[in-house]
This record gives sequence, C-alpha cells and structure tokens, in this order.
Amino acid sequence: MILGLRKRLRQRLATWVRRRQGADFLPLTLARRRLYILPTRAGVAFGLLWFLMLLAGLNYGNSLALFLTFLLAGFLLVVMHECHRNLLRMRLLSASAPAVFARSVGRLELAFENPSSTAHPAVAAALDEAPPMSVDLPPRGRAQLSLPVAAARRGRLRIGRLRLESAHPFGLFGTWTWVHLDLEMIVYPHPHGSLPRPVASGQQPGTHARGTTGADEWQGLRPFRHGDSPRQVDWKAYAREAPLLVKEYSPTGSDLCLFDFAQLPLPDVEARLSQLARWVVEAEAGGERYGLALPGVAIAPNRGPEHRHRCLSALALFGSPHGV
Repeated sequence: MILGLRKRLRQRLATWVRRRQGADFLPLTLARRRLYILPTRAGVAFGLLWFLMLLAGLNYGNSLALFLTFLLAGFLLVVMHECHRNLLRMRLLSASAPAVFARSVGRLELAFENPSSTAHPAVAAALDEAPPMSVDLPPRGRAQLSLPVAAARRGRLRIGRLRLESAHPFGLFGTWTWVHLDLEMIVYPHPHGSLPRPVASGQQPGTHARGTTGADEWQGLRPFRHGDSPRQVDWKAYAREAPLLVKEYSPTGSDLCLFDFAQLPLPDVEARLSQLARWVVEAEAGGERYGLALPGVAIAPNRGPEHRHRCLSALALFGSPHGV
C-alpha cells in the first residue's frame, strides 16, 4: 500500500513538473525557475545539530557558542547558494541513443557546455531512479557523459525523462531538475540462430558469380591479410605512410542473398527475427550484398552500414503499430 501510494505521488509530481516546465528543446539552458533544491540527509542532520547548538547557546548565554552558531548559519547559506549555482545556466547541448542489440546495454550520450568562467564540478545525470553518473565541467568548456540503458527486448525504447542533479559542495544540499526528452532508442533483435544462410544459385555463402560483362565493381579497401596477392595491394596509399591495404572488387551481376521471413522453418516469430538478424550481421561482416523480405516490407539488396541499420531496424520494429 505504501509503495503504491509513493508511486502515485511520484506520477502526480512528474505530471506537475512537466506541465510547469513545458516542452524541452535541445540545446537547453537551465534557467533559475526550473531548478529545485532541498537539504540532503547530511544537510538535515547538520541542521538538527545546528539547532541544538543554538538552544544550548541561548540557554547558557554563551556568546562564543552563539558566534559559532551564527557562523555556521552563514556557512549553510553560502553552501546552498553555491549548490544552486552549480547547475544554473549550464547547457545540455545534445542527447542521442544509438541503436543496440537486445539483451545488451545501450548508451545515452549527453553533451554539456559550461558558458560561465567558473568550473561546475560533480554535475550528475540519471534516468528516472537509476544511479547517477557525474562529470566535471571546466570553465567555458564542454564535457561528454554516457549513461547505461538496459535493452531487454527488441523494438522502440522510449527515453522520456532525464534527471540532472548536483550536491556540490559538501553534499549538504541537493539541487536537481528534470529534462523531458522526446528520444527513442532502436533495439535490434538479438542475433541468434543455428540455420545456415540461404545459398544463392547453388553457391556457397560468401561467394559471388561472375557477370556476363566480365567487369568488376569497386568495393573498397580492407586491411591486408596473409595470403593476399601483392597485385591487389594499394601501393600508392602505402607510399603515403598509410597501413597496408588491399583493393577489393565484387563481380557485377553476381547472385544476391535474399533473407525471407516466410521461408524460415521456425514456428516462433521472435526466433525468426533473431535468425534473420544473425544473417544480416554475418553478411555485412563478409561484405556481401543482401536483401530482406518481411510481410509488408521489402528491402532491396545492398550493403554498407546504412543498409545494415535499415534491415535491422525493420526487424526491430516488425509488428509494431508504427512500423519502420
């Protein structure tokens, strides 16, 4: 019952904060009206001790004890001001969440800027109730911070709220704010499966057939491996003190692999998607041209990082209301 009451209270508080602050757009400067500050547990204990000292000084009429009490009161006011100032006018420049495979840990990449001439140490960020991670911002400088994001299953992972906080200096007060992000992380299916890749026109996976024109298509450069022909080495690049690279060509008109969801002999949808994800990863690593066929989605054969991301995203969002 207590946990349910606490959860409802947090939801109402989050709704009130969102309504009060309005929509957030990056880059975002932390203004005074959106910063909140309260004493920490150490600050509450310090305040109770200060109150007992004040009562003792007044009771015994000890001027030295009263002087120390008022000195500590001034110290508390300065600490509260400095703690609030540590987040004031700080800027959140960007926030990105690169795609990741399921059953792994993704990263939320944050970029901060300190426009003031004083340092902002121990600036922390966290997602909801996760433990915070901190970074020190130099005067008129920038800093990067990476937060872990658990990616349990495929699909769109919404990152809704980011907490920025600081307890500097001395940890007696804590100031914080909420940043509402309209950010999503694409979680690819976990690449897994034991089925062999489909063979195109009777070829072994990874091989290509010679086209009728006899012309080869330029594919790119790759690091030299033992057994490569010296004729394929890019000697001009090597003369410019580049690493030993090999020119790679693929025959035009070669047979292409098509990974078809409907042709997989697996009853479970998630198992099919995991198998297709594994084939996509392996084909891209081997430099092959491959396509993907899903119910309602057809991706023409190609290769490269963008094509890999497009295929894996289609697998990640398969069956979702918004699709790709």
